[in-house]
Amino acid sequence: MKIPAENNHSDPVSEFILLGFPCTWEVQILLFSIFCVIYVLTLMGNLCIICAVWWNDHLHTPMYILLANFSFLEIWYVTSTVPNMLANFLSETNSISFYGCFIQFYFFFSMGTTETFFLSAMAFDRYLAICRPLHYPAVMTVQRCIRIGAGCWVCGFSCFLLPVYLISQLPFCGPNTIDHFLCDPGPLMNLSCVAAPATEIICAIFNSVLIFSTFLFITSSYTLVIRAVLRVPSGEGRHKAFSTCGSHLAVVSLFYGSIMVMYVSPTAGNPAGIQKIVTLFYSVMTPLFNPLIYSLRNKEMKQALTKLFRIMRPGQRQPLKN
Repeated sequence: MKIPAENNHSDPVSEFILLGFPCTWEVQILLFSIFCVIYVLTLMGNLCIICAVWWNDHLHTPMYILLANFSFLEIWYVTSTVPNMLANFLSETNSISFYGCFIQFYFFFSMGTTETFFLSAMAFDRYLAICRPLHYPAVMTVQRCIRIGAGCWVCGFSCFLLPVYLISQLPFCGPNTIDHFLCDPGPLMNLSCVAAPATEIICAIFNSVLIFSTFLFITSSYTLVIRAVLRVPSGEGRHKAFSTCGSHLAVVSLFYGSIMVMYVSPTAGNPAGIQKIVTLFYSVMTPLFNPLIYSLRNKEMKQALTKLFRIMRPGQRQPLKN
């Protein structure tokens, strides 16, 4: 891969170079093949969950409606970065336009923010179902669940407008090489011609408030859930509750564990290699793992997926019922 020379420092930047994973051509082809397979498997896994929920009347409940929304989000989350990364493996320039870079920045981080809201909504749903079972049918109706889901989408895509605007207003006059495979706020701010401590502090505060507020809400909800489950006299009831909540907690741990490393202080000096690995983990690997986690630890989802695969066989297409 050729790395272009740095731009003249007096000229405004019209495009950025995503350095990605500089290595030999043979290794780039290998990486292209690996991430292409991961991308296809991620799409298939999350589409299967969406179809299972959509076609199975038994899963038309708030928990599974939120899960289907979450899977739909994961499809677009991974699509915001992986296709461009795959194209760059086969490209010699790895360039992305100035506006294209900030569009990717906005959609990738808006969907990441939306994910934190959906994880919070799913935790609240489990809290109501297990800790307030008598009130649950009246409080968490399907209509209210749909409104909560819509609120997650709207809030998620509204929150990151300010950080994207602030960073886009910084002067970029060269160099224009981003040592990453996506347009990330830390490397972007490092390329600014002038120091921007105010923007960096605002972004760090914004990320900290968003990450820790949702994380504390989720952990508080599951703490109350675990306390309630431990008081359940039936061993089978405890196992079912722990199985369902264990799936959610595994996804929360994977996602929050990685983003806390990266974005509480985006320019705190994490080496570029570490940034790429951590970003790969939460942006590419977790969307792949999530369908496996939810399907393997959830009996109802396993049954629905089994019915879905059976119905997709030629000559056996029938609507999924309870």
